Amino acid sequence: MCELQKKYNVDIIYEDNHLLVLNKKPSQIVQGDKTGDIPLTELLKSYLKEKYNKLGNVYLGLVHRLDRPTSGLVVFAKTDKAGRRLSKLFQERDLTKKYWAIVQNPPPESQGLIINFLKKNEKQNKSYVVGTDTSGAKKAELKYTYVGKSDRYHLLEIELLTGRHHQIRCQLAYIGCAIKGDVKYGFDRANKDLSIHLHARYIKFIHPVKKEPLKLKANPPQDTVWNYFVEMFNDTP
Repeated sequence: MCELQKKYNVDIIYEDNHLLVLNKKPSQIVQGDKTGDIPLTELLKSYLKEKYNKLGNVYLGLVHRLDRPTSGLVVFAKTDKAGRRLSKLFQERDLTKKYWAIVQNPPPESQGLIINFLKKNEKQNKSYVVGTDTSGAKKAELKYTYVGKSDRYHLLEIELLTGRHHQIRCQLAYIGCAIKGDVKYGFDRANKDLSIHLHARYIKFIHPVKKEPLKLKANPPQDTVWNYFVEMFNDTP
């Protein structure tokens, strides 16, 4: 990590004239919220302004988000053209996104497809599995693969097929696999740093301007449990 990235506390995985891809820390927020903490959108604008000695405003397009306690890859657009194309790509799900999730209980099968209908409770900022005829319910689909285990925990790889509010957290909890640290969805205790062990590990899509395949991977945060699984599979970017 270069000195400028350290100054702004940002871990940039990929950057060109059109895109900037960041490995988000669990403590960071992508957009401003009621906490008043400085969001990544503002930190990255300051980073770009200093890096390129820009005098005026800096454009930075946000096309998707990660929950605050979740870590991993977030894609930003550095131009309006790239932003419009990226937004369409994400809306049409014309990409592959994979997550790592550490859970206390193993899933019922070694791999599977989970399909539910979810509804968000705005007051609680929480999603629930509901019946198909529930007003406002949205179909949610994901694939999971059982990857490995430690003495206490299990690692799943998740491929998102839809993008719903708290989808992975809600659907895994529904099958008895609440994510480590995620007390909102049924795990029995919080992590000390209030993170959850859910990490946006991998993304693949066609570059919106260069039209070339782009495959990116990011390491999870440094802690004993994450490090165990990274080392187990010698799986580093």
